[in-house]
Amino acid sequence: MANAKQVIEKFWEIQNDHDYTKLSPLFADDAVFEDPAIGRVEGKPAIEKLLAGLTKELAEKKMHFEVLEIAGDEHVAWSRWLWKRPEGDIEGVGLYKVADGQLVSYRDFYAVPES
Repeated sequence: MANAKQVIEKFWEIQNDHDYTKLSPLFADDAVFEDPAIGRVEGKPAIEKLLAGLTKELAEKKMHFEVLEIAGDEHVAWSRWLWKRPEGDIEGVGLYKVADGQLVSYRDFYAVPES
């Protein structure tokens, strides 16, 4: 079974494809996704809906993410990343908890851009 660092490395490998719906299998049924601009999303069905929306929105706005660094152990991992936007890049950090090879907690930290 994959540890937290391996799950997050896989997450970023899949995310590089810019189709966030492909990330769904990495989330546990009772996962929680938290993001400063999005808020708290609970449960895999709600997270799948969010991922589908992100795929469309980020493609339309010509934005994507690039990972800079990943570290972790069996149960917890983090990454430092850039949100690549036409208006300018934003650096952020993600904290992740993994159980039984799936994400149970996904939380991003960054300064929310002004609209």
